[in-house]
Amino acid sequence: MTPVPHKSRPLRLASYNIRKAKGVDGRYDPGRIVDILAGLDADVIALQEADFRWRGRPGALSPDMIRQHTDYDLVPVTTHGGSLGWHGNAVLVRRGSLVTDVKRLILPGLEPRGALRIDMDAGGPFSVIATHLGLTRFHRQRQLAAISAAVAPDGRPTAILGDFNEWSATRGLDPLRAAFTVHAPGKSFHAAMPMAALDRIALGPGLTLTDGGVVQTRQSLLASDHLPIWGDVLITRAA
Repeated sequence: MTPVPHKSRPLRLASYNIRKAKGVDGRYDPGRIVDILAGLDADVIALQEADFRWRGRPGALSPDMIRQHTDYDLVPVTTHGGSLGWHGNAVLVRRGSLVTDVKRLILPGLEPRGALRIDMDAGGPFSVIATHLGLTRFHRQRQLAAISAAVAPDGRPTAILGDFNEWSATRGLDPLRAAFTVHAPGKSFHAAMPMAALDRIALGPGLTLTDGGVVQTRQSLLASDHLPIWGDVLITRAA
């Protein structure tokens, strides 16, 4: 039987490792990152490396700049007053979106890593997990197992967005295989010469990818060492 879409218009999900707004040209330029975000026309954006690692973890982008120059709201997730996110992960949602719950997840690993689970009403229950996985496959697999365990127990449709840091197209994502379909919309790293699909979208049951891609513009080729990815997703089953 053909599934009946829960929402007629796909949700646009995006992910972008902004590298603390430091471009491949060595310039710190938050303005061009904000311009790129505004052009994504997304419903949800997961950001990685959104905060500096200095004391107090200040944000690489100004919340006021995001508010004034985009149609997004910053989901409040931080425990530091000047930060945008949690362990560098931040989430933007289209202005007016209904966020019903936020959970901060501490992930196992040699270096500090975390993830965010954002529960939303997107015409029905829907969850996004935003993350930036570790540099070694051993730790990435443990982190993915922890993320899988944090998926909403009520079975709501869930998407995982982020920098997976996995160079292989076929290996390293085993903890997700049973419940998620992993999509790599295109080669997103290195921006100056894209050669690896490090940034991915994993979709659980009830979600269908209808389109996706990598943003390659004059600005995005310079603004970070990663390119933004996006995917249009239909909710085909409510929780």
